[in-house]
Amino acid sequence: MKPFVYCPHCATPLNKARLEGRERMTCPQCGWIHYINPTPVTVAFTLNRNNELLLIRRAHEPALNEWALPGGFLEAGERPEDGCLRELYEETSLEGSIEELIGVWHRESEMYGSLMVVAYRVQAAHENIRINHEVFEAGFYSPDNLPNVRIPLHAHIIEASRWPERDLSLTL
Repeated sequence: MKPFVYCPHCATPLNKARLEGRERMTCPQCGWIHYINPTPVTVAFTLNRNNELLLIRRAHEPALNEWALPGGFLEAGERPEDGCLRELYEETSLEGSIEELIGVWHRESEMYGSLMVVAYRVQAAHENIRINHEVFEAGFYSPDNLPNVRIPLHAHIIEASRWPERDLSLTL
């Protein structure tokens, strides 16, 4: 993302200033401050009724041709849960229900800047996958047949999800 150079309110060139402990771009004319806030993203860790994980192979940058979890940007006024299910549906035509929040992470993206990533565990309502233009292929995979997920955060989300379910009870 390109930073602001001119004030979006009065078109005056912005100046650097140290405000609130950070360097920020400010307008000397009207006082507008450019706060660089993270863009919210959701990720759907989606399981089918056989406890298999849905993965997609990306058809666009970033991470072109890499295996990933479905997800994307939230839209204005959209709850993260709704955005997660919308992105899942847009990319795969799958409907589902949110089961739990897996976690929230901050990442810096060369392409998009500061991102706040919210990952949810989703139960797929069916397995009738139809991909859109953002995806080369998609499918459900068992833990022993999982494609190599090389996107660091997506691999971390898979690990953080505690999938496959591990029996943590003591055995005698």
